[in-house]
Amino acid sequence: MNEIIQILSDWNQWWEQGSVSEYLTGHKRSYTQKIINMVNIREIKILTGVRRCGKSTLFYQVIDWLINKKGINPKQILLINFEDEAIMHYSLDEIMDAYFVHISKEQEVYLFLDEIQHVKNWEKWIRKKYDLKQGYNFFVTGSSTNLLKKEYATMLTGRNLTINIYPLSFKDILNYSDIDPESYMTWSTKTRNQSLKLLYEYIKSGGFPEIFFHHNTFARQILNQYFHDILYKDIVSRYQVNPGKIKDLAAFLMTNISNLTSFRSLRGNFGFGLNTLKEYINYMEEAFLLFQIYYFDYSLKTQMANPRKIYAIDNGLRNSVAFKFSTDTGRLIENIVCIELKQRGNEIWYYKDEKSREIDFVIKDEMAVYEVIQVSAEFQDKKTFKREIEALQSGMKTFNLNQGLIITLSRTPPHTPDNIKIIHLIDWLCK
Repeated sequence: MNEIIQILSDWNQWWEQGSVSEYLTGHKRSYTQKIINMVNIREIKILTGVRRCGKSTLFYQVIDWLINKKGINPKQILLINFEDEAIMHYSLDEIMDAYFVHISKEQEVYLFLDEIQHVKNWEKWIRKKYDLKQGYNFFVTGSSTNLLKKEYATMLTGRNLTINIYPLSFKDILNYSDIDPESYMTWSTKTRNQSLKLLYEYIKSGGFPEIFFHHNTFARQILNQYFHDILYKDIVSRYQVNPGKIKDLAAFLMTNISNLTSFRSLRGNFGFGLNTLKEYINYMEEAFLLFQIYYFDYSLKTQMANPRKIYAIDNGLRNSVAFKFSTDTGRLIENIVCIELKQRGNEIWYYKDEKSREIDFVIKDEMAVYEVIQVSAEFQDKKTFKREIEALQSGMKTFNLNQGLIITLSRTPPHTPDNIKIIHLIDWLCK
C-alpha cells in the first residue's frame, strides 16, 4: 500500500505543494472553460482525442481551478495516469483503498483517470461508484474512440458527457500570438501579414501543442515519435497486428490524404485481404490518427460501396511521415478544412455527380445538406477552375442550394458566378 501512495504522490504533487505547477497547467484553451462549466454536473466527464493533443494539460488546468478558485482541499483531488507502468499492477479498488486510508478521509473526491483505455472493465467500476452515489466526481481521458465508445456506450449511457479534443486550431494559434481572430475583417496590413505567416507555418507544422509552444527544433523527430506511439501503443499492443504492415499502410494513407481510396486498390498495392485492410484502417481511425470521409448518398450501402477519402488528424504529423515529392499545398489546406469542419461538429461527406465531377465537402445537418465546399490552393489552371465551378453548381442543383463556397489561398481569385462565393482560407478559419 505504501508503494501505491508513493506512485500517486509523484503524480499528485499538489498534495504536498498545495498548488499545481505552472509548468503542468500550460496555456488555457477554449476547452478549459467547457470542462470547468461541467464540474458541478454529476455525469462522468470524458475527454477523447489523439495522443499529445493536450488532454492531460486540460486536467491540470481544471485541478488548478478547483484548488485556487473553488477552494477544494488539494488532497480531495486524485489523478491516476494509467500510462505509468507501476500503477498498472494494482486494481482501481486497491488504489482507492490506499488513497482513502493514507491521503483523504473525505467522501467527496475529484477523480481524474488519465488514459483509462488501459484498464480492463473500467466502465463497470465507474458505473458502480456512480450508481451508489459515493461522492465521486469523475473526469476521464482516452486515446481510442471506439475502445471507449463500445465500453461506455451501453454501460454508461445517460451518465456521461463527452468532449472530443483536437490539436490546436488556427484560432488558437492566433490567440496565443496575441492576434484577435474575431476582428479579422479589420486587421491592419501588418497584422494580416503576420497572420498569413502563422497560417503557412500551421499548414506545414500543424497544431500539436508541444510543437507550437516550444518552437521545437526537433519537431520532425517529435512528431515522428507521436506517430510511432499511436501505432504501437494504441493499435499494435492492443490488437496484436503486424507492426511493419500497419506502419507501411499508415504512411501510405497519410501521404495520400484527400485522394479517393478504395480497399481494392489498397489490396493491390499491399497484398492484404480486404477484411485486414478494413480492420487496420478502422484501428487508425479509432486512435484518431486519421478520418475516413464517405461518398454522400442516402443509401448506406451505396456510401460503403464507393471509395472513401482519407484525412490526417494533423498536418505536421502527416508531413513528418509522408513520402512526398512536392509541397502538396492543395492537399494540406484541404486537410486543414476537414479538421476544422470536424472540430466545428459538422457531418461531412464528399460527392461526385454523374459526370464524375467531385465536390470536396458536403455538409449535412440532421435534416438535409446545407453547404457544398471546394478547396483550391490557387487558380492558375483555368480548366481545373472551370471544372470546380461546374461541380459546385451541379451539387447545388442536386441538393437544392442557392450558393456554393470555394476556400482558397489565392489573394486574387478570378471572377465567379453570383451564386459561388470565394473566401480566403484565413478568413474562413477565423469565422
